[in-house]
Amino acid sequence: MNNKITGVIFDLDGVIVSTDNCHYLGWKQMADEESIYFDRQINERLRGVSRMESLEIILEKAEKSYSQQEKDAMAQRKNAYYVKLIGSLTADDILPGAMNVLNLLKANEIKIAIGSSSKNTPIILKQIGLDHTFDAIADGNHITNSKPDPEVFLLAAKLLGLAPANCLVVEDADAGVQAAIAGNMRVLGVGSAAQNEKADFTAADLSKIDFATILE
Repeated sequence: MNNKITGVIFDLDGVIVSTDNCHYLGWKQMADEESIYFDRQINERLRGVSRMESLEIILEKAEKSYSQQEKDAMAQRKNAYYVKLIGSLTADDILPGAMNVLNLLKANEIKIAIGSSSKNTPIILKQIGLDHTFDAIADGNHITNSKPDPEVFLLAAKLLGLAPANCLVVEDADAGVQAAIAGNMRVLGVGSAAQNEKADFTAADLSKIDFATILE
């Protein structure tokens, strides 16, 4: 069986662009309004998981119980803060090495996709000028299960018309590494996931990896 990599699926946050601080500030504002303790250490646990799952993690520190309706309202409030914050993103916020890698892959006729749990993926891509760059986009608007479930990556592979075994996932979260492996895909761990021993390849960021070697 030919397992040559013919498609690369990128997570968005922390791989192509960093919106971590926007997420943190959005959750922090909501948590402060509810008098719930929240700090950057807790924020680290939210990497790669869905909005509602993130809220459940934050509510571990809450001193009261919330109904589902109240939880939905809190998540919507945080998202409104977040959308306002990402409105200031520009192409200058694209992470080191990302554009060089995307251009290299296109030059080698490797298909590229986004595989992100974020429902704000279209907004972010437009803000940074990459809304017409990828061959396929699978995001939180198209899936039922967030990472570490492989659904978003399997959908991205399907949209690219490729078998999972021919895809490489680029992830910065351990949940994303798990999802890629569960989907029978190879994975490059960057950022926080560069320490993940289960990743096939690792690098601090996309400027520190020789993609030509991976594609051989």
